[in-house]
Amino acid sequence: MKKQIGFKSKAMRALGVSTILSTMVLPTVARAADEPQEAAAPAAEPQAAEEQGLGEIVVTATRTATSIQKVPISMQALSADTLGQRQVKGLTDFASLLPSVTFAGIGPGRNTPYFRGIVPAGGGRESVGYYIDDIPITGTGLPDIMAYDLERIEALSGPQGTLYGAGSLAGTIRFITKKPNPDKFEFGYDAEVNKYGKGDFGGQYQSYINVPVTDTLAIRAMGFYRRDGGYIDNTPNNGKFNDGRPSVLTLGDENPNTSFTLDNSSIAQDDYNSIEGYGGRIQVLWQPFDGWDIMPQISAQKQTTNGYFGFDPRVGDLEVHDYDKTSQNDRWYQAALSIHGHIGDFDLVSATGYYQRQIKLLNDYTYYTVTYDGFGPGYENYLQFFSKNGCTGSGASLKCSSLINPTQFYSGLRNEKKFTQEVRLTTPKSWPFDVTIGGFLHHQTNDINNDYGIHGLADIVGYTQSGGGDSNPAGFGIPVSQGGTMVLGSPAVKRDAFYLSEQTNHWKDYAVFAEGHYNITPELKLTGGIRYFWTRFDVTGFGGVAASAQNAPSIFLPTGAVGCPLPLPAERLQCRNFNRLDPLSVGRYREQGETHKVAVNWQFQPDKMIYANYSTGFRPGGFNRPLRIRASGGLPQVIVAAPPFKSEELTNFELGFKGTWNNMFRLNAAVYLEKWNNIQYSVVVAGAQGAGYTGNAGKAEVKGIEYDADLKLGAVTLSTSGAYNDGKLKGDFCNFIADRAALSITQLATCAVGTPVPGTNGQTPSVAAIDGTRLPRQPKFKGTTSVRYDGDWGDKDFYVQGAALYQTGATQDLNVDQNALYGNTPGFVSFDFSAGIKTESWTLDVFLQNAFDKRGQLTKNTFCSIDFCSGSSRTFIIKPQFFGIRWGQKY
Repeated sequence: MKKQIGFKSKAMRALGVSTILSTMVLPTVARAADEPQEAAAPAAEPQAAEEQGLGEIVVTATRTATSIQKVPISMQALSADTLGQRQVKGLTDFASLLPSVTFAGIGPGRNTPYFRGIVPAGGGRESVGYYIDDIPITGTGLPDIMAYDLERIEALSGPQGTLYGAGSLAGTIRFITKKPNPDKFEFGYDAEVNKYGKGDFGGQYQSYINVPVTDTLAIRAMGFYRRDGGYIDNTPNNGKFNDGRPSVLTLGDENPNTSFTLDNSSIAQDDYNSIEGYGGRIQVLWQPFDGWDIMPQISAQKQTTNGYFGFDPRVGDLEVHDYDKTSQNDRWYQAALSIHGHIGDFDLVSATGYYQRQIKLLNDYTYYTVTYDGFGPGYENYLQFFSKNGCTGSGASLKCSSLINPTQFYSGLRNEKKFTQEVRLTTPKSWPFDVTIGGFLHHQTNDINNDYGIHGLADIVGYTQSGGGDSNPAGFGIPVSQGGTMVLGSPAVKRDAFYLSEQTNHWKDYAVFAEGHYNITPELKLTGGIRYFWTRFDVTGFGGVAASAQNAPSIFLPTGAVGCPLPLPAERLQCRNFNRLDPLSVGRYREQGETHKVAVNWQFQPDKMIYANYSTGFRPGGFNRPLRIRASGGLPQVIVAAPPFKSEELTNFELGFKGTWNNMFRLNAAVYLEKWNNIQYSVVVAGAQGAGYTGNAGKAEVKGIEYDADLKLGAVTLSTSGAYNDGKLKGDFCNFIADRAALSITQLATCAVGTPVPGTNGQTPSVAAIDGTRLPRQPKFKGTTSVRYDGDWGDKDFYVQGAALYQTGATQDLNVDQNALYGNTPGFVSFDFSAGIKTESWTLDVFLQNAFDKRGQLTKNTFCSIDFCSGSSRTFIIKPQFFGIRWGQKY
């Protein structure tokens, strides 16, 4: 006990100097859950390579602590040492080290990961599970979880539906945190200064502490502050668009007196894409009885990003032309409670979690306005808005002459709330087989508020009617009632929104599952699993412009009337148009089914295994809004039903090998065939107004190989990993059409390349996606190789490391025409170098990433639809040259 009192004294001193830990918890409270079996165990020592050979890597991918060499699935684990040595801070950093993982998005907190080329082309749910310990963070555009004070990051390739459910169609990523340790006091910190080669300076401070309070109670906490300098310049446009044309909008007519010149000089800034974030985690481990562990924890982060993280090559290297502010304020917390105990000889685990996230987003949307301006005459009502400041007279004498800046901006507010409960019971170890049975519940609500607005639109006097600019130039700024072309009033739906989207999504997912193992012989093991699931989805909301709100199918909830008064009330969802067939305009979707797996592994030598794995996964379906089909060819306008889209399914056939030789060489490899059926695919139906449609379009296949290997020759360690994925469509995706007779959306029974949809004047192809088209966003080959030398210098240890990252090119969209607008990304190779020296109490590291400052292109994207904004697409790259120095101490 005297020793423990000493620990407490050290703990109080450490807490006094580690003031950063005060930033760990945002001003929120919640209940929740965590990784049960891991939470039960004290924190393990770092899994570093031993002097005499390769160290063992223990993972919990199968919900039990097992050597990665014994798990019959293809997976990788990035240890705490690897995360530190490769400068991993968040999703984009660790994704570069996982060959089968790619991502797409437009910046930190706005990226979505994918496995093996399974990139959703429609639908609303994620394809990759994303976990902190045992609690999922569902969704797309995932938060950038700080990779600090972790045991490891696990990446499980292929469908993981039996144990991980709906969100794990293509794979699962897990952040495994370090757990409180009742046996010893620990405290440490790291401080880093860094800089982008031609960009700005940044830095990071992070700290952790572990305090054993009693023999059965321990507390662990970590906190961090991070600031990344930017590397992209928002340069002055100097009167030019990115293609060299004069940046002059004609405002929807040919009248030389109506124009607007775009000028971004007031917000031009070098290195404008900075990041600032802070957060932390606190955990309490209590062992009230022998064999029982209870651990509450809470993780929280806040991150603010500015600017785009892609550049426009038409403007210049690492340069863009933005005309309005782009930023994201992203904050979240996850609270968790895990209980691990025993009922007789049965092992019981309960994991409860609550997650809440708020995202406030601003985005420049100017190029959408530029596109409408380029449509030519007849679009004055989208572009000419009269300011009160330029008006004289009133009533019959009213005349206005001053127009506001017509460029659009995007403002978004998203609130997510998710509750998770899972219970698992495992049979006694004395039984000749083991079975884990469990139940799962997940409820989530997402409130989405999107304003596509024009600054000052709510306060205008009026706007020019369509076609008025050229048909009656003399009527400019004069009310229509007085023979002019100015329509009095504002087209703002709410606030300054020209187009408004308010939506609330409710998901309820339930499942029961079982997975068991049976040793047919001491060396031959059979694994089987099954999961039954039930999905309930409800959605309601409004989406549209002013005319959409004022007419059917919009209903005004306070009165029940068809059509809503403008502007809409401040309270959300008082005007709805999502489902004309429901009195409250609620769209509903229900589905149930099962997913399963069978695996056989043969441990033909103690350190060598062959396995065969058959597994399935699913991604739930959802609801489609009815669509308004415009009048055409003498046929009247109609509203047609849009059938729901169903779950898509992924079936994985995998054969793998895992082996170690003399604890010096380790090789893991797998070959696989994945069949992707009922692919959810989003299209714009010919003649439809206001919304797209998602249907189950067809099939695809992925054939691939994954491997990772480590070779330790004395002081030198060579590590490499890679993946080859050849994914393509199997058959044409026939387009979807509006069947006026059935008043429903249907898929064409037959289609052919070069044949248009009937009745569209050749404008809409009958084939939405062509047989054999490559699956997008996934290079055919991606890999990384590192060489590390470890040595000693007196009483100090040191290392020197070099690493290469390489990948081939990738397409960007299943639609061939849209992919041509993006353009493919080419292959690239980049090199990283690092070195460090350490003692038992301190470390010093220097690093240089992307040493030769290559522009390795990862993806291309636009904020608005590529059909409208191809001229402003941005290229998202690996980090430019990035270097720094990091100092750390531990006690």
